[in-house]
Amino acid sequence: MVRHESQAIRFAPLVILSFPLLAPHHLLEAEKFNIRFTDPAQITETADKLRWYRYREALLQREVANLVGIDRSTYLHYEGGETEYFPLEIMEKIAALYDIPVTDLLDEYNTFLYRDQGKQIKERRKALRMTQREYADYLGVSFGSLQNWEQNNVRMFKRTWERYFK
Repeated sequence: MVRHESQAIRFAPLVILSFPLLAPHHLLEAEKFNIRFTDPAQITETADKLRWYRYREALLQREVANLVGIDRSTYLHYEGGETEYFPLEIMEKIAALYDIPVTDLLDEYNTFLYRDQGKQIKERRKALRMTQREYADYLGVSFGSLQNWEQNNVRMFKRTWERYFK
């Protein structure tokens, strides 16, 4: 006769971790994006840079928006490429969130604005030894527009920047 002794089965204490999961389609999208861009230095558009850093930190769009104090819909426009101008005060908050310099997030146009469009325009004009009126005529823009750009009273539109300063 075989005797079976009852053995006490011991289980380790159950630990439940709580963390947000990305939905499968979001995870797949992030993987494809990170395969396409292995380094943020490869990215030229601000929208894609925002997405790259957000994926790196495993954040959702609504979380980034909440952390920097903007509407989710505003942030969606930023990542969707539906805007050409990114307010510097918002971009500085996002850069601080990712612990990177703000210039790492900016495309060429927004970097131009960040580095003082007026100063850069004035330097280019002076290098050509032109007055404001002569430079405005040279560019084919109004004298008032050039003055406003140089004084940073008006932000130059991206298509204008591309035509004259890129």
